[in-house]
Amino acid sequence: MTHKNKRSFFERLTGSKKNDWDDVVEPTEINKGENEAMDGETEGQLAIDVHQDESEVIVRSFIAGVKPEHLDIVITREMVTIKGRRERPEDVSSKDYFIQELYWGAFARTVMLPQEIDADGAEAVERHGLLTIRLPKLDKHKSKSVRVKSI
Repeated sequence: MTHKNKRSFFERLTGSKKNDWDDVVEPTEINKGENEAMDGETEGQLAIDVHQDESEVIVRSFIAGVKPEHLDIVITREMVTIKGRRERPEDVSSKDYFIQELYWGAFARTVMLPQEIDADGAEAVERHGLLTIRLPKLDKHKSKSVRVKSI
C-alpha cells in the first residue's frame, strides 16, 4: 500500500517538503536538446527558485558576473526561458588551478509555470547579482463590463 502524501527519505532527512509544482518542472526533460549553445559549447543549467503569492509568480536566480547584454529572457504565458553567458575575467591555465568550481560560459534554463501569466506585464530586475522576474498572474475569473458607445 503506497501513501500518496508520504514523505520521501530525502524529505524526512532534510526537513524539506514537496510542493504542488515539483512535477511541473523537470529541467532535464525541458532542456533536452537545448543544452548546446549555438557554437557547439555545452550550456550550464541555471539554478532557480520559483514561488507565488496571490497576484504573481516570482522567479529568482543568481546571475552574478553576467553583463546585462549577455542575458536574454523570453516569457510566454506558460513558460520562462533565461539564457546568458558568464565571461571568464582572465585566461588562467587549467594547470594553475588548485580548485575550480565556478561555471563560466553559456547557461540556460526553461521552466514551465504553474499557471498562465500576463507576459506583457512581466518585469525583470537585477540587484547585487540576484535576478528577480515578476510575472503577474492571469485571472481567468475576472470580468469587465463594457459600455456600448453610440456613434
